[in-house]
Amino acid sequence: MSAPVWSVDPRTGNRREQVATEATAAEVDETVRAAHAAAPALAERAQRARLLRAAADLFDQHVDKVVECADAETALGPGRLSGELTRTTYQLRAFADIAEAGDFLDVRIDHADASLAPPRPDLRRWKVPLGVVAVYSASNFPLAFSVPGGDTASALAAGCPVVVKAHPDHPGTSELSAALLHRAAEEAGLPQEVVSVIHGFDAGVELVRHPVVAAAGFTGSVRGGRALFDAAAARPRPIPFHGELGSLNPVVVSAAAAGERAEEIGAGLAGSMTLGVGQFCTKPGLVLVPAGEAGDRLVTSLTAAVSDTEPGVMLDPRMREAFIAGVRERAELDGVDSPVTPGANGEHTVSGGFLTVDADRLAAGGTYDLLVEECFGPVAVIVRYEDVEQISAVLARVPGNLTATAHLGAAEAAGSGDAGDAADGGAARLLAELTPLAGRILVDGWPTGVAVAPAQHHGGPYPATTSTSTSVGGTAIERWLRPVTYQNAPQALLPAELREDNPAGVPRTVDGTRES
Repeated sequence: MSAPVWSVDPRTGNRREQVATEATAAEVDETVRAAHAAAPALAERAQRARLLRAAADLFDQHVDKVVECADAETALGPGRLSGELTRTTYQLRAFADIAEAGDFLDVRIDHADASLAPPRPDLRRWKVPLGVVAVYSASNFPLAFSVPGGDTASALAAGCPVVVKAHPDHPGTSELSAALLHRAAEEAGLPQEVVSVIHGFDAGVELVRHPVVAAAGFTGSVRGGRALFDAAAARPRPIPFHGELGSLNPVVVSAAAAGERAEEIGAGLAGSMTLGVGQFCTKPGLVLVPAGEAGDRLVTSLTAAVSDTEPGVMLDPRMREAFIAGVRERAELDGVDSPVTPGANGEHTVSGGFLTVDADRLAAGGTYDLLVEECFGPVAVIVRYEDVEQISAVLARVPGNLTATAHLGAAEAAGSGDAGDAADGGAARLLAELTPLAGRILVDGWPTGVAVAPAQHHGGPYPATTSTSTSVGGTAIERWLRPVTYQNAPQALLPAELREDNPAGVPRTVDGTRES
């Protein structure tokens, strides 16, 4: 008999209601094969656009209901969740526009040319959908990175049916989202099976192993993501696995920046690291601050701001216990201090705080490598450095990240800082050191908050992600496509997008010249 799936209130730990049952292996198989059978219905790009816009409209019409359900399961608060839903519907409409425009097809036509050596045949290249996409929902974003989120929207825009493995922290929200997506499919004249939702840990493993699944997208922990990544690679026919796993998001505050605005930076750091109870994948978790008076002022400002932050409820008790244990283990390291101790605060809440350590200890590695691993929750490690060499030594210990940030002085930001000054090391040199570490490099800002835009990149070197792709922005669609070239194919047999007269009206590059 299938196990029940309960919606749980994280503020009390009490069960709210049973919303589903965990899918059996047979049910996973049936769901995936139904999705595969629905794939031809997504052949027309205009149809995909109608589906995505209908979904956005339905979520807009049910804002109160969706936000209420998500808040009851995540304790993220109506304000945060309303903003997340706005982001989600914007994302759906953005991918509708992308599907309609057709730029993502990257159509390239090279006409036959017998004068070349060797002679060139007629070649016509575009991109086609991979097939059924498995999506693994994130715990900390019940909308934008879950059932109606960016993975789902981009896959549908690419023409791929989606089977979502719901996160156990918000199963009710997942079911509600699935119902709205099914209604959108009906309104767009598509079968409901273009989007499906399943529940259960074992079902998630069955999903990534299913022979019909062609690709997967994941947002979650390093441990869980790596297990699924390995399973995807171990299949008889391995598939692309686009996983976002973990990120420390290092920040370097130059001596000049600390001297000019220590209090502002300290307060900004407190807001960013405790936002959403520290449960953002882009939370700044490692911050290099100069030793000396200016750095001390920054730490004093951070202390005051973090101390004024209200305790919060984490997404579930398991995460709360992992956070408490992780902080305790780090704080017990020799030379690690805790000016504001993060950890348990009440039966269900936690309070934010930070740890400090000298740069030379962290650069030494060994047991201190624990400090360059993500600790999910409202905590950051402040590393006090003396000179440029210590900055470089610490950054050399840092694994791949989604983001890396530099806070610079006014002269440094203008490109007129002293590159030989041991206090800052030169802004250009610093950005050059940060670039290999992350997919997004920020200057004088905070990484929490990821704009949905064509130029956005939300990804980074492992363990931040398992591929070089982005999960945010228009180019996220590229994960679900593969290129195909037709050679000397008769016009009547070509897809409309590749025919000479371009009846589909898509942008193309023809004989090296971009047309629109």
